[in-house]
Order: sequence, then C-alpha cells, then structure tokens
Amino acid sequence: MNRLEAFGYIAAQAARGEISLPTSVNAALRLQIALDNPDCHIEDAIKLVLGEPQLAARTVALANSAAFNRNGDSTITNVRAAVMRVGYRSLQTLVASLVVRQFGSRIVDPALRAKAEQLWEHTAHVAALAQVIARRVTFINPDTAMFAAIVHEVGGFYLLSRADEFPGLLDEDPEKWAELCEEVVSREVLKKLAVPELVANSILALRDGWLTMPPSTLLDTLLLANQFAPVPSPLGGRVSQMPEHADSVLDFVIDDATLHSILLESEEEVRSMSAALLV
Repeated sequence: MNRLEAFGYIAAQAARGEISLPTSVNAALRLQIALDNPDCHIEDAIKLVLGEPQLAARTVALANSAAFNRNGDSTITNVRAAVMRVGYRSLQTLVASLVVRQFGSRIVDPALRAKAEQLWEHTAHVAALAQVIARRVTFINPDTAMFAAIVHEVGGFYLLSRADEFPGLLDEDPEKWAELCEEVVSREVLKKLAVPELVANSILALRDGWLTMPPSTLLDTLLLANQFAPVPSPLGGRVSQMPEHADSVLDFVIDDATLHSILLESEEEVRSMSAALLV
C-alpha cells in the first residue's frame, strides 16, 4: 500500500467512525462525558476519577501544583479534596491531556515517538499561551481556551499512532496528503472524544482561519497561541500562515511589551503545571 492509499484508508475508516482508541482511554472518556453533563454530581466524578489510578494521581498532583496552591495551603492527599480544589473545568482539561497523551503511548518507532514528544511539547506551549491570551487579550473563558488547545492537535496524534502500520507515512509530504487526511481524522476523533461543538468547530476552522480584530473568539485565541508558540508542530501544524495584515494590525492589540509579558507568563504556566498536566 503506497502513502496515498494509506492516507485514503485511514481517512475512510475515520469517516465511517472506525476510530481506534487506546484501551486505557475508556475510563477517561467516561469521565469526560460525565463532566459534560450539567447535572453531574461531584460524587459521580470522584468515583470515576478513582476508577483510573493514573488519573487519580494526576488530579491530586494538579491540586498541589503552584497553579492551584499559590497561597501555600495544606497539601492535598486525597481525590475528593483534589476535585474540590481544581474544579470540573480543570479536571476536564486534565482528562483531555491524558487522552491525547495515550495516543502517543503505543507508538513503537523511535522517530515517530520523537515526533509525538515534539507535538506534545508544542501542544503544551499552545495550551499555556491560550490560557494567558484568553485572560489578557480575547477575554474568553481561560479554562475553555486551555481545553481547546490541549485537544487541537488530536488528529495529528492519531495519525502518529497509526503511522507504525504504514512505514514512511509521515515522511516529507510535498503534496500535503497528510493535511487532507488529518481534517477528516480530526473531525471524527473530536466527535469520538465528545468534544463540545463550539470547541470542535474552532479547532476545525484553524487551518483556514482568519484573525478578527480585535481578537475576541476561541478561534482567535487558538490562532494567536499557535503563532507565538516557541515549539512548532513536527507535522507542519494545523494553522495556516497568519494573514499578511496581521502583524501590523496586531500591534494595536498586543504591543511588544505586552507580548513579552504574555510569553513570560505562559512559560510560568507551563512550568507550574508540568508535573501534573503537561508532561
């Protein structure tokens, strides 16, 4: 099977809803679906977290990280207190990060694993930037922005997880078949992961998205976070080149001093959450 046939095969499977998820994702998905339910009781959320040891450990670690314990409060030692401290939105982002990381866990080829690690590093920086940009520039919900950024490259992670089956699949791709395949794959994986429609639509609009002025939407937030991320995607990225007018117009919204401050703050976000969320 040549590369074009392989991309067609993967895309056709995705279009039929035949998305192969790691078995360890099931518990996290159950929690994700539960958290999307506005009537989800905290006792149900706690039981679901306790049902997945890795998730339980990460939730406690997140609650004790600098991001959630800035005042030096007592150390959290149980899942119940951890869920109470971090809240549903942050828990949802943590679940999403674990799901995305699981796609890379089954990759065998060293070169592909290196790509997966770089893609995760890129994702981590975009997530931290998105949260800061949401607070300081676009004024949307920062938790939603971070969640969207965590899952915005999920199609790329899925392609990497399938590439072991098709040697050379993600080598240099001048005809950009990977991008065409990724669009179909991303749509179906986002659906499989029960990502809310607003978030999914913003992610799917990234490749051809245009920045509005002043930036005020989730799509704008993701576009800016991708533009300023210090680590590029090893797959070429989902985001098209920023429109030619963007740099000069952006100066009215984000001057050099503000941008420098945003970059420093996002680096601090990456460091403060790395132990629990972004590693």
